[in-house]
Amino acid sequence: MTPWQTAASAAARNLGRNSIFCGLTALLPLITAPITAGYRGFAPTLGWLLMLVFCGIVLALAIHLLFDALLFRLAASHETEAAGLAAVDDLLFRMQLRKPDRTPRGLEKRIAGSRRIVWQQRLALVLYLAIFAILQLNASSGQPPA
Repeated sequence: MTPWQTAASAAARNLGRNSIFCGLTALLPLITAPITAGYRGFAPTLGWLLMLVFCGIVLALAIHLLFDALLFRLAASHETEAAGLAAVDDLLFRMQLRKPDRTPRGLEKRIAGSRRIVWQQRLALVLYLAIFAILQLNASSGQPPA
């Protein structure tokens, strides 16, 4: 494997792992929340709505990152970096997700763009988990469960 193929494969692997981990982490509070909902009136309606919005954001970004991981795998399957990135651009154009660029971006810029999305996803996940923790503390009135 050439260095750019190794970088593309590593990016795909890291994006996939991050996406799955954050997606499952976002689903865990939604699974446990109904169990604790009856416990001292778990959450006001606004809290539930905020949780659902942030969970939706985290899951949407997880799907986006899984798609990016597949695109990096597609790029890594070609012999040269130019051919791999051209195949990705062609696929995105045929899916009507992007118009062709005059100067296509290199692999490093594409990886950097995906990393920005990873950080956005992590920020949304932290806010989501903070809202869940606040709602749990509110439900127990600051008291540990008896």
